[in-house]
Amino acid sequence: MNMDYDLFMQQITTTARAEMEAAGYEQLRTPEEVEAAFARPGTTLVMVNSVCGCAGGIARPAATQAVHYDKRPDHLVTVFAGQDKEATAAARYHFGEDHLPSSPSFVLLKDGQVVAEVGRYEIEGHDPMSVVLNLQGNFEEYCEEV
Repeated sequence: MNMDYDLFMQQITTTARAEMEAAGYEQLRTPEEVEAAFARPGTTLVMVNSVCGCAGGIARPAATQAVHYDKRPDHLVTVFAGQDKEATAAARYHFGEDHLPSSPSFVLLKDGQVVAEVGRYEIEGHDPMSVVLNLQGNFEEYCEEV
């Protein structure tokens, strides 16, 4: 059996993007879209998406469930590491020098400034609910009630 690797990866990324869009996350695919999104006032949750197993099995389900909370970010956005490389680089530039580039990961911005992060080391090997609780703890501290 032959499998076209590029076609396989395209199907995976299409599915991963669709999951995030269905959950209300805006895809940022260019550096210009990143700049515009990060300039918005209020709180913005950035999900750095990827094709790895912990993204599909833990991070994306957590991203979907975490926003069902009394306090939540004003804006939900995602960049796709390894796919939209320039957009991801632009986002990571804003995260600052102390940011450890990892995917998947989450970064919470308030008025364009990083206030909290959930890195891959807090996702990989954890269950989705622990990531949800971690994100919601950040929402509790930095976000307004909706």
